[in-house]
Amino acid sequence: MKRGRGESMGESSSRVSPTLQHPTAGIIKRLRLENFMCHTKHETEFGSHVNFITGQNGSGKSAILTALCVAFGCRAKGTQRATTLKDFIKTGASNAVIQVEIQNEGEDAFKPEIYGHVINVERRISESASSTTLKDHQGRKVVSRKAELQEIVEHFNIDVENPCVIMTQDKSREFLHSGNNKDKFKFFYKATLLQQVNDLLESIFKEITVAYEVIKELEAAIRPIENELNELQVKIRNMEHVEQISIQVQQLKKKLAWSWVYDVDKQLEEQNIKIEKLKNRIPTCQAKIDQQLHLVDKLKERCSEKRDEIARMLEKTSQVKQMKENLNQSVSMAKKEAFQLERDCKSKTSNIQKMVRQLKMLKQQVQDIHEQHVKNTQAEDSNVEEKLKVLKDEVHAAELELKRLKEEDASLMESIRRQNDEIQNIADKIRDHERNHHAIMGRIRDLQQHQSNKLTVFGGAKVINLLQIIERYHQRFKMPPIGPIGAHLKLLHGNKWALALEYAIGRLLNAFIVTDHADCRLLKQCAKEANYGHLQIIIYDFSIPRLKIPHHMLPETEHPSILSVLQCDNHTVINVLVDLGSVERQVLVKDYEVGKVVAFEQRIRNLKEVYAANGCRMFSRGQVQNVLPPNKRQRTGRLCGSFEDEIEKLRAEASDEQRIASDCKKNKRVAEVKLEELDKYMSSIKRQCVNAGKSFTSKKLALEEEMHLHTAENSATPLSSVDELVEEISEIQKKIEEEQVLLEGLEQKGLEAAGKADGLKVKFDKLCESANVEIAALEKAESELVEIEKEMGSARKAKDHYEGVMKNKVLSDIAEAEDHYQELTKKRKESVEKASIICPENELDSLGGCDGNTPEQISAQLGRLNQTLMRESQRYSESIDDLRMLYKKKERKIMKRQQVYKTLRQKLDACQRALELRTRKFHRNATYLKHQLSWKFNGHLRKKGISGLIKVNYEQKTLMIEVQMPQDASNEAVRDTRGLSDERRKQLCIDVETLGF
Repeated sequence: MKRGRGESMGESSSRVSPTLQHPTAGIIKRLRLENFMCHTKHETEFGSHVNFITGQNGSGKSAILTALCVAFGCRAKGTQRATTLKDFIKTGASNAVIQVEIQNEGEDAFKPEIYGHVINVERRISESASSTTLKDHQGRKVVSRKAELQEIVEHFNIDVENPCVIMTQDKSREFLHSGNNKDKFKFFYKATLLQQVNDLLESIFKEITVAYEVIKELEAAIRPIENELNELQVKIRNMEHVEQISIQVQQLKKKLAWSWVYDVDKQLEEQNIKIEKLKNRIPTCQAKIDQQLHLVDKLKERCSEKRDEIARMLEKTSQVKQMKENLNQSVSMAKKEAFQLERDCKSKTSNIQKMVRQLKMLKQQVQDIHEQHVKNTQAEDSNVEEKLKVLKDEVHAAELELKRLKEEDASLMESIRRQNDEIQNIADKIRDHERNHHAIMGRIRDLQQHQSNKLTVFGGAKVINLLQIIERYHQRFKMPPIGPIGAHLKLLHGNKWALALEYAIGRLLNAFIVTDHADCRLLKQCAKEANYGHLQIIIYDFSIPRLKIPHHMLPETEHPSILSVLQCDNHTVINVLVDLGSVERQVLVKDYEVGKVVAFEQRIRNLKEVYAANGCRMFSRGQVQNVLPPNKRQRTGRLCGSFEDEIEKLRAEASDEQRIASDCKKNKRVAEVKLEELDKYMSSIKRQCVNAGKSFTSKKLALEEEMHLHTAENSATPLSSVDELVEEISEIQKKIEEEQVLLEGLEQKGLEAAGKADGLKVKFDKLCESANVEIAALEKAESELVEIEKEMGSARKAKDHYEGVMKNKVLSDIAEAEDHYQELTKKRKESVEKASIICPENELDSLGGCDGNTPEQISAQLGRLNQTLMRESQRYSESIDDLRMLYKKKERKIMKRQQVYKTLRQKLDACQRALELRTRKFHRNATYLKHQLSWKFNGHLRKKGISGLIKVNYEQKTLMIEVQMPQDASNEAVRDTRGLSDERRKQLCIDVETLGF
């Protein structure tokens, strides 16, 4: 093992280091092995100079060198003796131990205060793991970290992987037997540490390049700040313009204040002139009032005279009217008495006639009884039976007719009821079709509105108002809300899946997305202001990139998913649909049959729901299969690109509904006509039924009377009946005589009452003629009084009018004008005080005065400037002082960053120059090393009588060795060491190692 400070140890070596005067740190003092390779227990103490280890092949010389390599951290593959550390454990043992003692005295000692004069390195290897422990000179454990061991080997310059530090047989064989010049160059490049230096220079170059890129990015990062500075500069200039406008506003305010004073002065002058004009109207108005007062007095006198005349006429007329009423009442009583007597006479006459007829009938009955006893009773009985039979037949026929009419009446009632039901059904159909027509026309209007403005389909006019309010409050939002979601979506394949998507994600199309709860609360306030109730708001992080769904998490089917048919440029909307709507696991199919197979039979993984093109929904929950039919009212989806086709269909349906309603109205009119005919026929049948009932009742009564009469005649005794009839006749004759006496008295009274009534009628007529003349005179006087009162009322109205004009127009206008004059005076005083507070009047002259402008003109100009000022001020919420402070702050910040970046770039330039200098030195030293190697190799071989040459090419990365032996008769150079004998190869290996690889 070769070290840079002069100590070396090797498997075979011919070099001897100079004798050291003082102990040197880093020398290996002792090595102990347990169960390592072929050694069960082995201990070797090394001297402070060159050490030789000899022995037969297989005795364990190489195992000692391998143990040193493993102890100092070399991997198993690096030793080229095993692939894993557990392979070094001796057969039959479970673990192996390597202990190395390193001298730690002198100036180069490693942490002598901790380890002392000896550092103990212990490496334990087991079947499953390995560990490294560092101990001090007393054997106490210090640390078990490999990093500490790495510091030790770096401190003592022990590079176990460098073939010039430890050259094993394998390395020598690999170098000498290799016929590849590139492999030799790699060996040389690594052994001379040129590769390490080159790798270090390349890593530094990469780091400097990365640093340059970082500086470029940092410089690019401050460009937006530079742009902000430019924007701030523009804002400051605009704000300076706003300040100028503000100065103009202040000047206009001063002018406006004094313009009000001047305007009041002008109004005072005009009001004074108006008061003089109004005062000149008082004499004229008072003269007209006096004229109307005189006229009213004259009309009052005439009216009083006429009223006295009418009073006298009324007193006379009232007496006539009383007499007329008394006579009229007497005539009425006389007529009533005569009418009553006449009615009593007629009643008595009627009673007498009835008794005469009854008397005749009794006499005839007596005669008939005598005749009946004479006739044969047998013949009479046969006639009565025939008559009874005929009556019974008539009663039976009338009963059948009555029954038939009642049945027909019941049938007609049922027909009328059915006809009424039919008319009601037709009316219901008409209402349904008219309602459908109205609903379809409303749907057409909605679609036409949606066609003109796509946003209205996702919330109507309310969403437009909400978006306007959001735009007004956009500065208060942390991130502008996204919504409605449907406005950001577009179908890729026309309108084929629009209806299915409406059923699947329709509830989310109206929703809005915000980034946090504060924005959510603000959006709720906006919705409340827009009167948008129940707005669905989703809180989602806008910074999340678009979700990438792995293929194994998608449904394994050839049918499209909802996510695959949607197009959206906003990744947040897609993320919300995936997280909340699971659109990547919802599959679309053309009809129910295909959907049933996909949802229930194929057992597709990651499948949530299946939607048919008509909106039918199919899904499984455990063992339960669910199918939800679509809503028949839902005709189309809101994600359609155009609603023209749907509008045409709806118009056709509306025309059909209107046509069907018209046909139903015609059918209703026909049914109503039929119902009227049935009602008429029903009325006829009812009349016939009533007549038939009467006929049946009369015939039945006739039959019963005939049967009763027949029974009475057969059972009565003729002699007793005659005696009773005679007695009854005598009583009736007495009554007739009494009634005739009473009738004569009533007729006499009636004649007297009629004469009395005629006399009273003549007196009443004469009184009426005389009363008519007086009444006519009274009516004429009353009409004249009415005319006088009308004239007096007109005169009073005229007087009141002029008094009202005097009071409400002239005097009130004068008072109002004087009050207004006083108000203007007071207003002028207040305006002068206010204007003086704003600015003195003499300062107004320096501003050019009011230039003859009215306050309204100055106010309009001030309003325009204020609007301009407000508009410009709203563009920049900060004040100009804040903007200037912000500009200076950002300017200092960016100048500081620019200075820092400039300093960093200068340092990197210095590093770049240093790297270039070291790179040149590296190339120069490499060239020098190449020449030195060649010279020393030739000189060393020349001492042994051998000529040789080493050629190193850094560009092609090759190393070529040429050797020519003196006994070779051909004098050809040997470039492949395998062409040499074993002795020559060993000698050449020693020579190469001696040269200092």
